[in-house]
Amino acid sequence: MRVSNLLTTKGRDVATIDQNRSVADAVAILKERRIGALIVTGKGTPLAGILSERDVVRALAESGAAALDATVADLMSHEVTTCEESTSITDLMGLMTANRIRHVPVVHGGDVVGMVSIGDVVKARFDELEGEKRDLLDYVSAR
Repeated sequence: MRVSNLLTTKGRDVATIDQNRSVADAVAILKERRIGALIVTGKGTPLAGILSERDVVRALAESGAAALDATVADLMSHEVTTCEESTSITDLMGLMTANRIRHVPVVHGGDVVGMVSIGDVVKARFDELEGEKRDLLDYVSAR
């Protein structure tokens, strides 16, 4: 299974926020959309960084409520690990594990075409295993 298969199932909607917006604005979007990370856009770039719930929690622990007044650029991760639609789910799992990340933007030709979370990967793998199980049971029972 490839990332492209996963995006076909889950969709290609990507939540973004401009790097100059406040962290409070980002938190509101995360809550409203019930997601764990936002793609951060900047002047002339569709992928300036990524802001995750973890980034916000760390800032709150360090600075308290004042962290909410900071800009997204102040907290975002500038180095973003990405994948392509052709990346296998197995390779993506390894990438996420090795980098200890939960969200990976999917890029194509410099554009962000999707976002994959660890939950998406687990669901895809679970569905794949269930299908294999069903096929094996059908084979063994000669259906």
